[in-house]
Amino acid sequence: MTGDVLEDEVPRRLRAERERRGISVRELARRLDVSPSAISQIETGRARPSVATLYAIVTELGMSLDELFDHDVGRRPGPDDDGGLGRAVVRASARESLDLGTGVRWERLTHNADPNVDFLFVTYDAGGASSPDGQLMRHSGREYGVVLTGTLRVTVAFETRELAPGDSIWFESTSPHRLSNEGDEPVTAIWMVIGRHGSDPRASGFAPASN
Repeated sequence: MTGDVLEDEVPRRLRAERERRGISVRELARRLDVSPSAISQIETGRARPSVATLYAIVTELGMSLDELFDHDVGRRPGPDDDGGLGRAVVRASARESLDLGTGVRWERLTHNADPNVDFLFVTYDAGGASSPDGQLMRHSGREYGVVLTGTLRVTVAFETRELAPGDSIWFESTSPHRLSNEGDEPVTAIWMVIGRHGSDPRASGFAPASN
């Protein structure tokens, strides 16, 4: 597996895009309803964002997840690539990865950038979650997932289900949701988000969890 790119590439790219758009740290923090110090710590690599926070930042900046993973965003197979499937196959040992806050790891399952789909192998460590306790996230798109190992707790629109290995789910990402591992062993799953770049006025910010 390639090294974690969060330590240098992700903070640098987030900051570069924010500055390119002429948005101050304080203004971005205001739009996302977080503290300016939280944005600053993420951009300098001193803190890892949660899934919810990273989605909120890249959505606000109009970025794709591929721009955080990939060094050659938008590159398509060319005549010099290794055969018709040479650029389509991603070996398990060559996946690019992001270790996020709150115990979540994303591994990208596509080699080339795809603006329409986020296709990921995800790991939730014991106690890991897509957002902190008391918060649900929402954004544009539709999500599809299948659990491979462990038990994943999925809350969508304040309704909670436990997914065991082999169980699958889909839901509209505009519905407030939270994914978490309440067990003692890691959870792994294949996850796909389609249409995250769609425009939907409901698809921003966070919602309080109903406990």
